[in-house]
Formats: sequence, structure tokens, C-alpha cells
Amino acid sequence: MNRDQENEPIRDAPFFKGLPEDIIDKATAHVVTRKHPVSQVILLENDWGNSVYFILEGWVKIRTYNIDGKEVTLNILGKGELFGEMAPLEEVPRSTDVITLAPTLISNLPSQDFVELIHKEPLAGIRLAQLMARRLRQVNRRLRLRESDSTSRVVDILLFLADGQGTKVELGTEIPNLPHRELSSLSGLARETVTRVLSKLERRNLIERTRETICLLDVNALEKMLV
Repeated sequence: MNRDQENEPIRDAPFFKGLPEDIIDKATAHVVTRKHPVSQVILLENDWGNSVYFILEGWVKIRTYNIDGKEVTLNILGKGELFGEMAPLEEVPRSTDVITLAPTLISNLPSQDFVELIHKEPLAGIRLAQLMARRLRQVNRRLRLRESDSTSRVVDILLFLADGQGTKVELGTEIPNLPHRELSSLSGLARETVTRVLSKLERRNLIERTRETICLLDVNALEKMLV
């Protein structure tokens, strides 16, 4: 993949939308794009941050561990998202692991180029602030529902994924059909409980599942279940 071919996909990332062409050219001049297989570790907690990562295709999970050493999935990110942005801004080590959930195409942007972009281009700073605000809003909602019943917690995860990675289709909003162990970790419920709730939602015609996707057939009805 030559330099022009490498730079082209990242230029289409939502983060760069509306930025001046010369600014984008400079920011992405040293980008490196790689294809990663499923279950590959991209980042490890306590690594130092020398890149910011843009997902062009595929999915990754953001992972940490609780005090008992149990794996906890904090987030699922897909096409158009970025990660690894906090460590270079704060000049501290990484705080989580990042692992691919599918074959994933990722562009690595050198940290110094990303920090320079944020400092010099106001719109890039606004985009970063919007990203942080959206993720904080999602986490706050999940924390409020942590003591709710199992159905509410699974519905919240589906809506959480739809907010971050949903695609509008004819029947509703489509999200990836993640392994139930990931939905279990996100919701804090047993895998069997997650499976049971998904089956119940499917019987009520609120979702439709295929091997690859879950389609939320009525987002408004699902939202009302959280009230």
C-alpha cells in the first residue's frame, strides 16, 4: 500500500470532516495503515502512547480488569471511531487494553501529529470534545442502570451500541451481533441471562438477529423500557 493509498481512507474518517485540506494533508502525512486479525492486542494497559488509532473497518473492544482480576469490557468501537487519544494528550501511559473483535483495518497517526492538530485547528479540538462528551454520556447512563433489572441492562447495551455504531437500514437500526460474552461483560450480567433476554426481545419483535447483526426494529419502544 503506497502513501497515497494509506492516507485516503483515514481522510474519510468523521473526525476529519470539514477540516481544511492542507490541514488534513499535514496531519496524515505520516500515517501507517495495517490490517489486524481477530483477537489481536493493539494496545496494552501501561504502554506509552506514541500513536492515535482510527478504525477504518472492523471492531475492537476496550478492556480492563476489576479488583478481582476479572475482565471488564468498557466499550466496543467500530468504523469511524478513534482510540488511544488520551495518553498522548496527558503524556501518561495507556489506561486500558484494546483487542480486535474481527479482522480490523486501523490507521496509526503519530501522537505528535495528533496533538499538533488539536493545538492548531479549533474544529479538531471541538471534535475531540464532542467525542469525550458522547462517551461520558454513555458511561453515565450505563452507571445509572447498573442496578436495574436484566432486561433494562441488556436493552441499554443494545442502545449504547446503536448510538456509537448503529447503521440505519430499512427495518430499523443495525448493530453488530457481538459474542454474548462481550454483551455479558458490558452489561455485568451472566452470559446465560443475556441470551435469555435477547430471545425474549426477539419474541416480542423488538429485535431481529442474524449471525452477523442485530437489528433494533423499534428504538423508541426499547428506549421506553428504560424509563
